[in-house]
Amino acid sequence: MDLNTIQAVARPRERKEFPAWQAGDAYLAGGTWLYSEPQPKLKRLIDLGTLGWAPLRVTSAGLEIAATCKIAQLDAATLPVDWIAAPLINQCARTFLASFKIWNMATVGGNLCMSLPAGPMISLTAALDGVCTVWKAAGGERKIPVADFVEGPLQNALAPGDLLRRIDLPASALTQRTAFRQISLSKLGRSGALLIGTVTRDGAFAITITASTPRPFQFSFAKPPGAADLRARIERELPLGAYYDDIHGRPAWRRHMTLHFAEEIRRELAGDGA
Repeated sequence: MDLNTIQAVARPRERKEFPAWQAGDAYLAGGTWLYSEPQPKLKRLIDLGTLGWAPLRVTSAGLEIAATCKIAQLDAATLPVDWIAAPLINQCARTFLASFKIWNMATVGGNLCMSLPAGPMISLTAALDGVCTVWKAAGGERKIPVADFVEGPLQNALAPGDLLRRIDLPASALTQRTAFRQISLSKLGRSGALLIGTVTRDGAFAITITASTPRPFQFSFAKPPGAADLRARIERELPLGAYYDDIHGRPAWRRHMTLHFAEEIRRELAGDGA
């Protein structure tokens, strides 16, 4: 869709070339949402494509994912063999309600910044203890865990003019055992519940709940809990009113599937009669 209210496009090559943020500005990365509907309030785009950020960087500390990294680039990445959590990337990417054209344009950062409950890159990076680096509009930067970055549907921790620079996944999270569960009301529908469980080498267990709730919720235990303990923790902290409600799933169904998948994941990772 043409954006016929745009009067200017800024193309910075480094941070010092960014124009001062003003009302009517928007950052342009993949543009898959920006160009999908009218944006009558916008007057200027700030194109991030000219910054030349490397999409991915593997270090001893973990994986650095540029906000402008395309979904297709992340999905195709070759990662260290001991990062046994890496299959989560492919599993989450394939829950996108999107064609290959979108995969080659949509960005990891864009999915986080849209902050929709069913954002699969939110699910992935929250479950793997991702940390966002945010460039503040006034200068400097701050670090925010992904689980705290997304605050609700279309709501996140970015202030006007702030920019998500990258997401870091620590090596300690990428070497965990994982379990993945996802469901939609239709075969190609938006996720109604997406849960990821992880277990560290020391036996610490965590389960991250997304899609069924307005924002990510993560529950951690020093060791894999019993079935009753896990269910009680989730029900205590996620009453029925805490579940998301839209045409892709009603709260009662989302709650049921969340509890069902949580127990399946617990049994799989604990080796408890899987």
